[in-house]
Amino acid sequence: MPAAYEQYLAPVVFQPFAEDLSARAAALHPGRVLELAAGTGVLTSAMLAAVPSAEVTATDLNEAMVAFGSTRAPGAVWRQADAQRLPFPDGGFDLVLCQFGVMFFPDRIEAFTEVRRVLAQGGRFLFNTWGPLGVHSFEVALQAGLERAFPVDPPRFLPTVPHGYADPAVVAADLAAAGFVVEDEQELTLQGRAASIVDLATGYLTGTPVRAAVEERGDLPAVLATVIEEMTTRLGPGPVTAPMTAYVFRAAA
Repeated sequence: MPAAYEQYLAPVVFQPFAEDLSARAAALHPGRVLELAAGTGVLTSAMLAAVPSAEVTATDLNEAMVAFGSTRAPGAVWRQADAQRLPFPDGGFDLVLCQFGVMFFPDRIEAFTEVRRVLAQGGRFLFNTWGPLGVHSFEVALQAGLERAFPVDPPRFLPTVPHGYADPAVVAADLAAAGFVVEDEQELTLQGRAASIVDLATGYLTGTPVRAAVEERGDLPAVLATVIEEMTTRLGPGPVTAPMTAYVFRAAA
């Protein structure tokens, strides 16, 4: 999964937002940075380039992602870590970053409380989360393909997890419950540029948890063919450019 994620999805879906988030982080002039849910290191690499003087510690719950990310962004210190039980002392960082990871935390208030614990007084928590599924054109087309392949019981990973934390008021309330003060909240739409719909569909169906949901229900190659056909009907074969909307939060400890 990490290799497929990195090859097919990172440049199209995640790199544009990593460049935005790292630029916002650089404006804060951090010295000690902790990244949560770092995945294959898309944001990590951008952060190392944007703030080369910072000490960056990158973490992920998935050991395979940590192993892969440490080769992609060796300038960071990589550790396997659960965001709800961070293995770091109080006040050890002045910035915590997370790109499209907070949606995966089982207990977000608990995770945010941990983030606040490891931040120094006045430290910042900077992260983004996807907007509703309907404002991410690639994934609207992908979900339509899955529903065509499985009209009775389609995989619901996309609307319920990546796009399942899409109410900014709920996010802000969770941050406040963890003791944060929300300093800034922005809606941000960036363009994803995919050279090929085949590659994009392959990335989603082999490089994300959608894969397990598909394999539980049917034959992956056959489903991939159906999804490619539906996405091509909606978006064209590629190259294709499509909008993706997220929310960006900056909160102070």
